[in-house]
Amino acid sequence: MERQKIVKQHYFRLILASIAVALASAILAFGLKHLTEYLQHQIFGVAGSYAALYIILPSVGITMIYFSRKYVFQNRKNKGITEIYKTLDQRKEHLPLFKIPSHFINGFLTVIFGGSTGIEVSTVVATATIGNYGYKKEFSARMYKRELICAGVVAGVAVLFASPLAGFLFAMEVIARKIRLSLVISCTVAALSSFLFIRLFDNQTIFNTPVADWNYAAVPFFILLSISGGLLSVYFTLLVTRMKTFFGGISNNFIRVNLGAIAVGLLIFFFPALYGDSYHGLRMMLESPPEGSSATLMLILTLAILKPLAAALTLGAGGDGGVFAPSIVAGAFLGLSFAIIGNTYFGMQFIPVNFALIGAASMLSAALFAPLTSSVLICSLLPGGFMLYFPVFICCFIATATAKKILPYNVYTYDRYVNATA
Repeated sequence: MERQKIVKQHYFRLILASIAVALASAILAFGLKHLTEYLQHQIFGVAGSYAALYIILPSVGITMIYFSRKYVFQNRKNKGITEIYKTLDQRKEHLPLFKIPSHFINGFLTVIFGGSTGIEVSTVVATATIGNYGYKKEFSARMYKRELICAGVVAGVAVLFASPLAGFLFAMEVIARKIRLSLVISCTVAALSSFLFIRLFDNQTIFNTPVADWNYAAVPFFILLSISGGLLSVYFTLLVTRMKTFFGGISNNFIRVNLGAIAVGLLIFFFPALYGDSYHGLRMMLESPPEGSSATLMLILTLAILKPLAAALTLGAGGDGGVFAPSIVAGAFLGLSFAIIGNTYFGMQFIPVNFALIGAASMLSAALFAPLTSSVLICSLLPGGFMLYFPVFICCFIATATAKKILPYNVYTYDRYVNATA
């Protein structure tokens, strides 16, 4: 009886601590999301009137990050999700508190000045740090470090994508990598807390184009698209690791920062849709689907190929970011190109938004090796997205299997990739 009482007390403290961590993480994610979105839109609008600014802006952002790391954060590096794994797997390791402002500021600066990534990984590490801080301050029993870190991650991802279920699955599938009752409790409490926060403050999907219907005639194309999404994800993985290696070999800081940043700027100059997280460019294409001409098809395929390259260059030059936004956007562009091919050359009547959703889910799943998370997260991006859940779910598994065949999953490869993309 005494042991049961102690266990109940521990779980009660865990629930309270998870609520506190989730609310703090939700506020951080909300602030970073909307501040970044607003200023990215404003700066992009100004640069649209002076196109040469596209070439310069990424250098401005990444140079500011370089100086903030050197002077504000005293050359302490951000290694992204790898640090979370190290903290979880080694009892004496912790995420230092500076990770919160460091990732917030660096992710923010990267995206608003055009660096072709997103704020998702920055948010994940910052919110994980909030959870780690809650553990260190003994807001719950000393046995619940993994639980509170995951609670923070649940809330961060939930608010970014307006999907508590996606946050829950990401924390369990990608971060925790195990299941136990205490983890389920903390992540469920964080998801419920995030749900209330989202309902009150931020209930809008990232894209507004609704999913209306789908038909079985598209299934063969869905399968081909999912395999292609897996291949595009491997291409992204290899680009990032190669770019990190290449830029890491440049000893001159000025050359390293500006070589990559100006290369990104040149890509944006010719293809403005690559600016920042690129959600704005994708949103426009979903709201006004492009007509099926050869020139349009080549443009969209080019964007699908260049988005991973621009993201890899951004990260290699020293920007802060990860795989989420580049994978979602590149995969969606790939899906749109499949819809155009089917409608133009095979006489089909495919719905472009459906193929964009399948492409985004396939590439993200292959990048994260997380089909459950990716299927729910991507279906949360659009109104009515879950109408397409069954084919999205199947295609996520196909894409992930494709990527694993080419790039086998193991701790070395995955840690190196996550480290490179964070």
